Amino acid sequence: MKSIICEKPGNMVIKSEQLNKKVSDDHVLIKIKYIGVCGTDIHAYGGNQPFFEYPRILGHELSGEVEKTGKLVEDFQYGDKVTIIPYVSCGHCLSCLNDKTNCCENIEVIGVHKDGGMTEYLSVPYSNVIKINDLPLKMGAMIEPLSIGAHGVRRASIQQDETVLVVGAGPIGLGVARFSKLLGAKVIVADLSEERLKFCQEWSECDEIIKSNENIIEDIKEINDNKLPTVVLDATGNKNSMEQAFNYVNHGGRIVYVGLVKDNIQFVDSDLHAKEITLMASRNATLTDFDFVINQIKEGKIQESYFTKRLEFDKVPNFFEQGVFKTNKTVIEI
Repeated sequence: MKSIICEKPGNMVIKSEQLNKKVSDDHVLIKIKYIGVCGTDIHAYGGNQPFFEYPRILGHELSGEVEKTGKLVEDFQYGDKVTIIPYVSCGHCLSCLNDKTNCCENIEVIGVHKDGGMTEYLSVPYSNVIKINDLPLKMGAMIEPLSIGAHGVRRASIQQDETVLVVGAGPIGLGVARFSKLLGAKVIVADLSEERLKFCQEWSECDEIIKSNENIIEDIKEINDNKLPTVVLDATGNKNSMEQAFNYVNHGGRIVYVGLVKDNIQFVDSDLHAKEITLMASRNATLTDFDFVINQIKEGKIQESYFTKRLEFDKVPNFFEQGVFKTNKTVIEI
């Protein structure tokens, strides 16, 4: 069995070992087929990912087929197509008891806290496995990153006809923009890259795109009846961008940090109070978000073109070594 291991920052290798098909009673052994490359993987390779230790097998945006099940598993059969919820929660902390399994106090994220899916076979608790027999396996690997966006949008409680600014047109921002649009909001997307913005407008069907610059506030007002948006969702994971979000939101508005940065975020308290801003973090996703995304895919509301680059498994270490991550979303095929 081949696995891709990030041994330390800047060092990734492929190793082979004998496959052990013994499965725990409550686990499902999955033959991995597709792996989405996430910003988390890129940050881990670069050495700036929080909650992380080396060596680690990366990969948490996954789809595959059931190879074997434990004796307590009844709902899955050999050959079932599945995707994985990579956040393994404890089930008994206060967060879990309040249906916030995405921020479990004892959470272990596959591919972050424990070895992930850049491997040919992966054993996962059956409660973290979802059947997707009605979907193409390739699209199964986009469910997790889209669920991150869906969770952020749900946190924002977006209302129809509300104006939403999405900062960052990367893979997570795409989902944020698309789901905001599906809720009936007017969606503006800002990014530094014109290429990403053009793709985002086509893929998410957002209303407006703006190239981030020193005049961004004036640009927003010009296309929004001289008003700032009531919701700002930052999907950049960039300290400066996240701090600037306070300048973009209208009085009484909400800011949701969907992106994550290993740094301190600073803001002026009087600005926060003057606008009575609601500031929220959005971490991971829940089963509710996964189910929502799966239904949107089934209804034909999500384009498969989310993936813009296909990568062979054996070429993954070289891909990370080159460090050219300009394509919007890469999927690894085994």
